[in-house]
Amino acid sequence: MKLGYVVLYVPDVAEAVAFYESAFGLARRFVHESGDFAEMETGATALAFASEAIMESQGFPYRRTRPDADPPGVEVALVTDDVDGAYARATEAGAVPASPPVTKPWGQTVAYVRDPNGYLVEVCSPVEAPTSATPVP
Repeated sequence: MKLGYVVLYVPDVAEAVAFYESAFGLARRFVHESGDFAEMETGATALAFASEAIMESQGFPYRRTRPDADPPGVEVALVTDDVDGAYARATEAGAVPASPPVTKPWGQTVAYVRDPNGYLVEVCSPVEAPTSATPVP
């Protein structure tokens, strides 16, 4: 097994794609002609958006994510060498600030924003792999 996609269900796929392009500089990998599905270029695993209509067609209940409700218990983490700049770009593009950049005790810089649909997005620096002498937090 390998992780192929992380799919966020959204009311408007085109709006989600445009926001992630503007806020995070991601490029489109694929957009289906129906407008109900799109993938962003994020490395080996794609970040994808699917319309809520697709989820509803699956025949089981789910909780919609909305900006005026608590975010779901999951996040999208985007890694960058410039967390401060990425956080500023995201908020200028309309992301809602959730937590400004902070350097964690293990040396990673982490910030959080919420996208226009209410999903939590972590913008973070790479994590250095611990050596055998470095305790894991």
